[in-house]
Amino acid sequence: MEINVDVVIPTYRPDEKFNQLLKRLGRQTRRIRHIHVINTKSDHFPEEVERMPGVIVTHIEPEEFDHGATRDLGMRLTDAPVVVYMTQDAVPADEELIEELVRPLLLDEKTGAAYARQLPNKDCDVIERYTRAFNYPDRSRIKRKEDLEELGIKTFFCSDVCAAYRRDIYEKMGGFTKKTIFNEDMILAGQMILAGYQVAYAAEARVIHSHTYSGRQQFHRNFDLAVSQTDHPEVFEGIRSESEGIRLVKKTASYLMKIRKPWLIPVLIYKSGCKYLGYKLGQNYRKLPLWIVKFCSMSTTYWGG
Repeated sequence: MEINVDVVIPTYRPDEKFNQLLKRLGRQTRRIRHIHVINTKSDHFPEEVERMPGVIVTHIEPEEFDHGATRDLGMRLTDAPVVVYMTQDAVPADEELIEELVRPLLLDEKTGAAYARQLPNKDCDVIERYTRAFNYPDRSRIKRKEDLEELGIKTFFCSDVCAAYRRDIYEKMGGFTKKTIFNEDMILAGQMILAGYQVAYAAEARVIHSHTYSGRQQFHRNFDLAVSQTDHPEVFEGIRSESEGIRLVKKTASYLMKIRKPWLIPVLIYKSGCKYLGYKLGQNYRKLPLWIVKFCSMSTTYWGG
């Protein structure tokens, strides 16, 4: 049965990658009915996007943007049974991205969300390239509540860099949390799984997306990640998390030795230390003065003042 699929893309000062994204979405084997672009106003937005067939642009003020509320607005702008969320810098790797991404949602009505495999950009460094392979392997998987003992927090892993949601389950769960600093995808995925639904990792659905973050940037991101988890104990409390990070560090170090690049291990240790410090501070953010919280966060506007 053919169903309508719409795409929602929040943007802020989109660049050439966004143009590539729109062009490749237009060549997908599964037809996309509408692409909803929710643009945070700035001094730059390509006017030609507003004239593209099937593209609907909604502009919002900078103070209106929120990771959860803005994406929830996207869901309310469409009546499609399946809605795909993407970021402006995620480029489809082929013409079958949407087909493969929505497939798990159509095969099993208990699957509330599906997320794509992220492949590294050509200029991605060795450590980040391995991290992508670790977090996004080449085998698909359906994750259920029963997997918590084995996978820990990775059971809840989902990424709105490229993810599809069934509207009916999305609405039953109340949608994305309307005010969140970060991590709206994992919060909702966790709620789905705890409620007895499933989340699919669709390895055959592939996007090109990666970043090479500095240690400082990793610190800020992990601080905000921990804040989001601390603010939602109903999802994350009691779920082991740090052990997965330790496993990634060990496997990355082993990989660097295997490819004979041991001089990168100090870089790995430094960036991993930044991640861990940011995460632990974020877990305890309520004990910190507001000025320190703002210093640690990458989302300073979230804290007001």
